Amino acid sequence: MAVLSEGDRLAVWAELQRTEDNPGGVIKSDLRSSIDAADDWIDANAASFNSALPQPARGVLTARQKARLLAFVVERRWRVS
Repeated sequence: MAVLSEGDRLAVWAELQRTEDNPGGVIKSDLRSSIDAADDWIDANAASFNSALPQPARGVLTARQKARLLAFVVERRWRVS
């Protein structure tokens, strides 16, 4: 999957500021830089994540399904911590 477009990154930035989990203590420009960095990190590490998945999931799941799987795991880790 490609990195988010400028518009999509802006949408993430705006949405995050409206949530109850709005990260305090970070100015808006730093929050935006953090979103950009997270998106770039995902792009740079996609192959590593894919390699970590066991077969047959690695070969059967689409890139979209793999991204959703990762999102579910990250979301759950956030909820239980």
